[in-house]
Amino acid sequence: MVREPDELGDGVAVVSAAARITVLSGAGVSTDSGIPDFRGPNGLWTKDPKAERLSSFQAYVEDPEVRRASWQARLAHPVWRAEPNDAHRALVKLEKAGRLVSVVTQNIDGLHQRAGSTSVLELHGSMRETVCLQCNERRPMAEALERVAEGTADPSCRVCGGILKSATISFGQPLDTDVLMAARDAVLSSDLMLAVGSSLSVQPAAGLVGLAAQAGTTVVICNASETPYDDLATIVLRDPLGEVLPALIR
Repeated sequence: MVREPDELGDGVAVVSAAARITVLSGAGVSTDSGIPDFRGPNGLWTKDPKAERLSSFQAYVEDPEVRRASWQARLAHPVWRAEPNDAHRALVKLEKAGRLVSVVTQNIDGLHQRAGSTSVLELHGSMRETVCLQCNERRPMAEALERVAEGTADPSCRVCGGILKSATISFGQPLDTDVLMAARDAVLSSDLMLAVGSSLSVQPAAGLVGLAAQAGTTVVICNASETPYDDLATIVLRDPLGEVLPALIR
């Protein structure tokens, strides 16, 4: 049975009793850092539905205009000015306490690592690198963005001339099998799964919550809006993550 959002004390007790915790984090973790989510009331796709097309792998490969728009969006992205917030820092404390199995994140901003987390699995990749879709060469994103700022609208790979893309998973691309299996292993080796800041609407990431519940792992969900997995959780909290995560992990 889902608990009411004011029962933070019960959440503290449940998290405090857990020895091995896997965290699934979503875009809501980074909103306090100035990075908008996608589907929330002020989300990127809520305000501009056309922006979702930039996340289509097929459109990116086939349409130079989509690539040019994507590069401009990357150049102006708030991630380059963002700093980790209290939610990120709370998870670092959990790791330093020796109770964190892994942070399995849907985020591509690298803020967990910048905060100091070392056990991070990036399900959807990282926007801090580029990858060539032809030769698979990976380079720092800053190199490509410097070329964009100098006037190259759609920079190509300097090794083979292929299409460059951020090293992220777009719609229509499969997840990295090794990363997904490592995430499943982390979930199955935990006694608590803490899902934070995710609408739990994108598969297969969201399915990790169902996997945890099926395995008998306690599930705690912290998200501003309802998720399809709330009924599987022992506790659901709606409090702002910058407040609730430091309170849960103290």
